[in-house]
Amino acid sequence: MSQSLPAWSEPFSRDHRSALRRLAPFDRIDRSWAFGAGDGDGVVVAIVDSGVEGDHPAVGGRLRESVQVEVDGDDATVVPAEPTDAVGHGTACAGIILGLAPRASLLSVRVLGSDNRGKGLAFATGLQWAIQQGASIVNLSLSSRSETLYGTLHDLVDRAYFAGILLVCAANNVAVASYPSLFASVVSVAAHDVRDPDVWFYNPRPPVEFGAYGLDVDVAWKAGGRITATGNSFAAPHIAGFAARIRAAHPTATPFEIKTILAATATDPG
Repeated sequence: MSQSLPAWSEPFSRDHRSALRRLAPFDRIDRSWAFGAGDGDGVVVAIVDSGVEGDHPAVGGRLRESVQVEVDGDDATVVPAEPTDAVGHGTACAGIILGLAPRASLLSVRVLGSDNRGKGLAFATGLQWAIQQGASIVNLSLSSRSETLYGTLHDLVDRAYFAGILLVCAANNVAVASYPSLFASVVSVAAHDVRDPDVWFYNPRPPVEFGAYGLDVDVAWKAGGRITATGNSFAAPHIAGFAARIRAAHPTATPFEIKTILAATATDPG
């Protein structure tokens, strides 16, 4: 495995792909059917992250609303926010999603600070707000190691699942337990070592189900800029972008069905 890949990307490296096989009936589902003319039109994607720079060229005016979570002791409140990015991380995710599904609309939920870190309470509150807004898809290129939040996050992801909201979650870049990417009701994503955004793999072995482009990715960043970045954080929005195209083409598809379509149309490792 390339030493530059995040730890839980190992199943998606060249030496491990022989196990990433699809069931034969899945071959009947192809990407032309999955995507149709889908370009994300009518799909709302919430990005729970460091904010999204609304006037960045990669965002192209697709940001519909921007909020942030303010924490005071044990209380957290969602308030309107300027369409800015404290780091650049959320803008990178937005640019990747819109590069694949350019007609999608975005909600930005800022829960991270300028150090790209945030409180677990802010994360859970921001995710709850995104679910309450009825977002079609929520991109979570972040996670929590807090065992005290395990129950809260589990309840939230189940609530999203039964409300028809697809949560796409990046695995932690190190092989430690973090949530909600380890919950079965979400789409968990790690990076693979193929520098091609149209390549994704389905992994039948836990803990990560999908591998997507996340190595040396050219991404949008703060102040209208761009950088080259590596990490599971940038693999997840690729899957979120493809999911937005699937949902645009098949608006009534449930999270379970979208996950199945993603698995069926995954790149053949052979």
